[in-house]
Amino acid sequence: MTRLANKVAVITGGSGAIGSTVAKLFLAEGAKVVIVDINEDALSKVASDLNSPNLSYIAADVTKASDVEKYAQHAVNTFGKIDVFFNNAGIEGVVKPLTEYPEDEFDKLINVNVKGVWLGLKYVLPQMNDGGSVINTSSVAGLMGTANMIAYTASKHAVIGITRTAALEAAPRGIRVNSVHPAPVDNRMMRSLEDGFAPGAGETVKKNFEASIPLGRYANNDDIAKGVLFLASDESQFITGSKLVIDGGMKMA
Repeated sequence: MTRLANKVAVITGGSGAIGSTVAKLFLAEGAKVVIVDINEDALSKVASDLNSPNLSYIAADVTKASDVEKYAQHAVNTFGKIDVFFNNAGIEGVVKPLTEYPEDEFDKLINVNVKGVWLGLKYVLPQMNDGGSVINTSSVAGLMGTANMIAYTASKHAVIGITRTAALEAAPRGIRVNSVHPAPVDNRMMRSLEDGFAPGAGETVKKNFEASIPLGRYANNDDIAKGVLFLASDESQFITGSKLVIDGGMKMA
């Protein structure tokens, strides 16, 4: 299929489970794709696995303005333009009560999950074609409180505010800015969080999370990628400033 034919997409967090799955789907839908992450070896592996002439990668730290400006310019230099921006890079941090949460861990997470999203918009929006689409990754944690995850929860709430502000500022150019809100996704990040909630008993934590989801399972990476594809495509051309919740009914319950 070609829902993204003739479009150029930039994906941060591109070597992670969701980012690489979105890259694969975007390529299948006709896009040219630039994946961005801090680890060049991980990016190289994804590029090798996807094996497409329409894929390029660049290592960058999303918390550094010079690196963000570099990856935006790389996309334009490589493929001539930017139509879609999946502003996805993020980290989960540690699981601790707010009174015990380490300040350095808090600063690191906010730097990546909030400043990184803002810097991406700051440097990619000026390079984007009018009529483009931005998708910011938040979480169901951005829609409610989660005990022992103060930094992550705060960061994902912040992404909503960033999204709404950017949607207003980008609207005169016809650029849509929306956020996606996954429930727990069956990948490395959730293994880390499960073990953080109950060291050595992650499987029990997983079962408890699954019990809170009406559809009875974690999301998989493809579930999230398909939602991102919808927002990236012209099928969502009158949707902006919105939250796409991909949670199997978890927030409803």
